[in-house]
Amino acid sequence: MTPALRMPPPETPQPFLPFARPDIGDAEIAAVGTAMRSGWVTTGPKAKEFEQAFTDYLGGQGLQSIAVNSATAGLHLALEALGIGPGDEVIAPTLTFTATVEVVRYLGADPVLVDVDPVTLNIDPAKIRAAITPRTKAIMPVHYAGLACRMDDILAIAREHGLKVVEDAAHALPTTWQGNLVGQLQSDVTVFSFYANKTITTGEGGMAVTRDPTLAERMRIMRLHGMSRDAFDRFTSKTPAWYYEVVAPGFKYNMTDVAAAMGVVQLARLPQFLARRQYLAARYNTQLAALPLTLPASAPHGDTHAWHLYVIRLREGTAITRDQVIQALSDRGIGTSVHYVPLHRHPYWRDRYQLSSTMFPQAEAAYQAMISIPLFTAMTDADQDRVIRALHDVLG
Repeated sequence: MTPALRMPPPETPQPFLPFARPDIGDAEIAAVGTAMRSGWVTTGPKAKEFEQAFTDYLGGQGLQSIAVNSATAGLHLALEALGIGPGDEVIAPTLTFTATVEVVRYLGADPVLVDVDPVTLNIDPAKIRAAITPRTKAIMPVHYAGLACRMDDILAIAREHGLKVVEDAAHALPTTWQGNLVGQLQSDVTVFSFYANKTITTGEGGMAVTRDPTLAERMRIMRLHGMSRDAFDRFTSKTPAWYYEVVAPGFKYNMTDVAAAMGVVQLARLPQFLARRQYLAARYNTQLAALPLTLPASAPHGDTHAWHLYVIRLREGTAITRDQVIQALSDRGIGTSVHYVPLHRHPYWRDRYQLSSTMFPQAEAAYQAMISIPLFTAMTDADQDRVIRALHDVLG
């Protein structure tokens, strides 16, 4: 009898516990209502306020924040502004969501996928170094689950080889590396996500952050059709200001004021959100320690893990498979996910670049064993206790 069968699910079903749920309260709802009543439902004063608040949160220091309608859009704008194009290569980890590298293909360039560190599941700097060719133009580290990559090593490699660095920080608000917030580091551009399950949400949305005013200006122009003037500035001018010029074939990547209004409130709640995520992660660390699991790596001493995800891995030799554990939790009304099916397994990336699982042993081993279990700020202690009890039932 497998461990999953030792204790069947309760006969009386409990309410389904999702893998993630956004934490949206009356303040966010009121802010969205105010934005809608203002007459500015597209990019306007709230988007500008959110950009400034985000810059201020990161500490200013010459940073500029550009609000966009998704982190995917932000990554695309960043690479475009850096001049990435056909014939170029961009190095990224295979253990990430496809958005990280699909933007490379948007520009006609080629992603070069590399393996990850077996402990942190972040991109392995040694693999970056080995993948550099004369075509390499940029590195895209992904701060997996909210734990910072080894950015000192990555930035040193970039300096040595004259490469650009675009951080995929979709999971990394508010992550720190060596005491500095991700977004404050010396990368060319850092891109955050505000998708529904992220550490703060605008429903859909993202933010690109840079110190380089030239990059910031290019991203602002390209996020709204390549127009030389911001629509908000034109429409609020007290004198006739209808004229603009299209200086490039841009995109439609602007964030709405409705989304930004939610973002302003969520950003103000971020310290509270972080404290709750840290509390829940610490409870998991303690309560799951005796099970045959590899628990997530913690941040180095003095640094902050954002705990966007809590990813457990079954230890080798466990008498139950990953998929059986997922099914057993589902039978108990508990949602899970897997982050991620590595890119080398997806038909497009696999076939285009002739990739195989043997090329990425660490990411492949992690994928075969990993489960993302519920962790979200609206989760109660009782919710978490259900997950912990279920895992003990299945694996204990």
